Amino acid sequence: MQSSPAQPAAFPYVYPKSRYEPAPPVDLNSREARERLSQSALKGFFKLCEAWKLREDDARELLGGPSKSAFYEWKRSPDRLLEVDRITRISYLLGIYKSLHIIYGDKLADEWVSLPNRNIIFKGSSPLAYMLAGGMPAMQTVRKLVDARRGGL
Repeated sequence: MQSSPAQPAAFPYVYPKSRYEPAPPVDLNSREARERLSQSALKGFFKLCEAWKLREDDARELLGGPSKSAFYEWKRSPDRLLEVDRITRISYLLGIYKSLHIIYGDKLADEWVSLPNRNIIFKGSSPLAYMLAGGMPAMQTVRKLVDARRGGL
């Protein structure tokens, strides 16, 4: 009979058990979840557009390029069912907005996306220009950057 290899010692450091049960991630493929989130996502997005003083063409581009008529209809009546892509884009942008307001005062937080930035990621352009050029992957990168700066990673 062969002997089994020695079992490694149990890892001596263990995270303490939380008394809070983490919420399961939202399943954006679920129509019900998107119906629940779409209207508030659009309302939040349009408030973000005002705070950041975005041009409407830029706002449309950040949303993935809906037609002008669709964009204005969503703005007038945000009671819509959004696709996974658009909810995800809005989620990244609202996360960026929130982190910036934690890091900076309101004025700088709202100007930050439009200011030239020396960070190697942006190469002297603004975070907004970077996100417009790079789409959703760029939004994810900016979200990670600002979350890391506020200590969220």
